[in-house]
Amino acid sequence: MTVSTSATTSGAAQSLSKAAAAIDRAKAAGRKALIGYLPAGYPDVQATIDAGIAMARNGADLIEIGIPYSDPVMDGPVIQAATTAALADGFRVAQVFDVVAGITAETDAAVLVMTYWNPVLQMGVREFSRRLAAAGGAGLITPDLIPDEAEEWFTASDEFGLDRVFLVAPSSTPERLARTVAASRGFVYAVSIMGVTGERQNVSSSAEALVAATRRAGAERVCVGLGVSHAGHVEEIARYADGVIVGTALVAAIRDGGVPAVATLVKELSAGTAASAHRENEEGRS
Repeated sequence: MTVSTSATTSGAAQSLSKAAAAIDRAKAAGRKALIGYLPAGYPDVQATIDAGIAMARNGADLIEIGIPYSDPVMDGPVIQAATTAALADGFRVAQVFDVVAGITAETDAAVLVMTYWNPVLQMGVREFSRRLAAAGGAGLITPDLIPDEAEEWFTASDEFGLDRVFLVAPSSTPERLARTVAASRGFVYAVSIMGVTGERQNVSSSAEALVAATRRAGAERVCVGLGVSHAGHVEEIARYADGVIVGTALVAAIRDGGVPAVATLVKELSAGTAASAHRENEEGRS
């Protein structure tokens, strides 16, 4: 089976990519992109907006806002607890557009929504896409949607100029990598491990090989997530990836210390992106 021609990233469509532009701006500044994740509505909607703004002002280039979901398959215990709390407090899917709009009104960061596919289907793919674009959103990260089943999303994302970020994993075959790369716009999300989100002591050794394989499949921008929790991890991944994605550590920060703790952690993490670039320059001179 081949990927639909509507899933191919054309030059015109790529020029609309807010995510790609943010990653490229970081590269032009001599570093790799830092991408931070927070669940919408945790601990409340305004706090998510304030935390997103603080992330952008302290070094995050892209921001992922997750839609709380009752039956997650990718989330570890910290994020599950946060999304469960948001749902218990009455969070509704439509409020994610308020979060996106609140962040994009105050920052230049590219803001993507990370969501399981069912909430999008329930609202209607085109209507969800229309509202996301109107809020200033960059696009969607869809962990449980594969390109083979995304025709309606291809159409809507092209109509509204949205990025579509699909995931690859260490288990992805060369055929699957090629199909995913062809369908993606903005960047490809490389899952560093087989498992759920969560802080870990070490970055999986498979991450670098996966980035290389994804690039061989044609990807221009590959960002790595899962298990990234401190600046050392960021520096390590930034040596071979175009962006580093941090989630659980930021959710724990807002849980334990609110928006100020998020701002402090993002500032620390962003130092890893610059340190990696400096190290690359030094190695290039030697």
